[in-house]
Amino acid sequence: MLRVLAVDDEKPALEELLYLLRADSRIRSAEGATDATEALRRIGRALEAGPDGEDAIDVVFLDIHMAGLTGLDVARLLAGFARPPLIVFVTAHEGFAVQAFDLKAVDYVLKPVRRERLAEAVRRVRDLVVPLREPQRPDAQPAAPAHLPPGAAAPAAPVVPNGGGAEQIPVELGGVTRFVPVDDITYVEAQGDYARLHTAAGSHLVRIPLSALEERWASRGFVRIHRSHLVALGRIDELRLDAGTTTVRVGDAELAVSRRHARQLRDLLLRHARG
Repeated sequence: MLRVLAVDDEKPALEELLYLLRADSRIRSAEGATDATEALRRIGRALEAGPDGEDAIDVVFLDIHMAGLTGLDVARLLAGFARPPLIVFVTAHEGFAVQAFDLKAVDYVLKPVRRERLAEAVRRVRDLVVPLREPQRPDAQPAAPAHLPPGAAAPAAPVVPNGGGAEQIPVELGGVTRFVPVDDITYVEAQGDYARLHTAAGSHLVRIPLSALEERWASRGFVRIHRSHLVALGRIDELRLDAGTTTVRVGDAELAVSRRHARQLRDLLLRHARG
């Protein structure tokens, strides 16, 4: 069972988070801290006590925006230790996801916190903590989640069919999971281990690298034009050549095309135009 520290400088938010955590049968203990200084003091005691000590902490559920040190500051400080507790960020702000996962966060939960979403974060933490406490035989394979066959890996951001057969990709915003039709995506932008999906209505961040989407969506007409961009071929409105530089216009966005992709893109556009 997990030993948890929750950190939030807004007392009502902290009390709600602790209530939800303590209601989870996988949580042995859940304590709270109202600022980063108090949190670091408790984590310091836990690290001194060791993983089997009375004050041990397996995971810190950490708000980002706090007075004084931010949650990102705390995570950076903990990264300097040999065996720090795991980090799950709990925040009202979507825009820090890339920084959070650069700091090796296990999960990134948006406020207002939903019970089901928090339960998924706890599952991810437990899947990491339990193998550390109970080392497996060298020839043993990690157990797969209950909905997958043994040896299978859970996808980071699966594409699923809707009732009409069109593919959709789940995205989370403000604690609500929505399903974006792949056909609505005009281009994709790499952001570290994440990808930002751009549609006419806005953009969404998903935890999947651009290279994986390139392979998955090649048959749907998506082409790589740059190390940072994947574009739906049918959404390109204009190809421009200017002094050796190639760009494309996709809606209101103008995107650079790298030299290594420029010729292939021109050939694909010609074939696409001929039907």
